[in-house]
Amino acid sequence: MLTAFTASLLLITISELGDKTFFIAVILAMRHPRRIVFSAVLAALAVMTILSVLLGQTLALFPKIYIHYGEIALFLLFGIKLIYDASKMSAKSEDAVVQEAKEAVETQDSPNYITKLPIFGQFLGEILSRFLWLGVWTQAFVMTFIGEWGDRTQISTIALAAAYNPVFVTLGAILGHGICTAIAVIGGRLIAGRISERVITASGGVLFIIFGVTAYFQGV
Repeated sequence: MLTAFTASLLLITISELGDKTFFIAVILAMRHPRRIVFSAVLAALAVMTILSVLLGQTLALFPKIYIHYGEIALFLLFGIKLIYDASKMSAKSEDAVVQEAKEAVETQDSPNYITKLPIFGQFLGEILSRFLWLGVWTQAFVMTFIGEWGDRTQISTIALAAAYNPVFVTLGAILGHGICTAIAVIGGRLIAGRISERVITASGGVLFIIFGVTAYFQGV
């Protein structure tokens, strides 16, 4: 149980720092009330975590021997890929992550954007446009949820949930997301330009390899 909680907490915290959704939260917090942005971003990440854990539990229905070696292979390959990506990064590639987040916010952070989403009807769109805080909250939630889909944190959560206690994986992952979101919303203005995507990516890769090796020696 403690292993599941610690593993998910460390992996999510390190992987999420400097990520696209991290900078989306930073930029939104500069434009809108921080409490609204924090609650919306964390809610989106929590929903994504729960969905990822459920998917991981579905994979856990397969024979344990396959899950065990699949988990090891996933951690090792993903760790090697992250370290390789970090070695190829430059200052321009790091700035590209921030620029991508800015473009996402510029495109979607407008009064009329939320009313144009196909998931909202005209009546609901009018309500969101009238209540500014609700519109901001919904925009932040949607942007974060879409940005997080298929991200490395989602993949790591799925892998952990397939091998460890799903409850403690969920708690550790949500706490990790909460820590990163708080850093982004509260101190984002101060640290946004000081986070090295290269260092964070490399650290995440090393951590993935460590968990892969640990899983191998733990056995099925």
